Amino acid sequence: MPRTALAGVLALQGDVPEHKAVLVELLGQERVVAVRSKEDLANVAALIIPGGESTTFSRLLDATGLRSEVLHRVKDGMGILATCAGLILVATQVERSRSGNDPKPLGLLDVSVRRNDYGRQVDSFEAPLEFEGLKGEPLMASFIRAPRILKVGKQVHVLALYEDSPVAVRQENVWGLTFHPEISGDTRVHRLFLQACKMF
Repeated sequence: MPRTALAGVLALQGDVPEHKAVLVELLGQERVVAVRSKEDLANVAALIIPGGESTTFSRLLDATGLRSEVLHRVKDGMGILATCAGLILVATQVERSRSGNDPKPLGLLDVSVRRNDYGRQVDSFEAPLEFEGLKGEPLMASFIRAPRILKVGKQVHVLALYEDSPVAVRQENVWGLTFHPEISGDTRVHRLFLQACKMF
């Protein structure tokens, strides 16, 4: 881990301010960075890939040169918390859409996913989840145009289920959530992830 370990949010688009606010609350402003270039990743030990538009994200990863750098840093031990569209980006397989306008995933998390499978924006909902490692009351999870995890590999550990489907999973240092943990006011998922990255 770098001497001064930072937590970063991939700041190419999406729910960047919301995730940054949670990280600042937990770690302080001086340990949080918005990641827009390869140089920004230098001291990042924990990276959040937020919700947004997965195809646009995929293009921007290539345009900025961040795709190869993220892959390199994950192999070097950097943790990733990927939420909603972020989960699509880290998956090994994304079910093809009718339009064919599909993202190129990073292949870091051995799951197969289907985009927007919980409905459109107007179908957004909240649901209580029992999330492994979280003490106290159930986690209220916000599902907004959420992807569905169709299949998990043998090395993938399921952290939470919704109606018997995985909605939070982990494979070593890469975490994937179908929902948005940053908008509920509950910081426990971020804290658990940061603890796993030895940020506390």
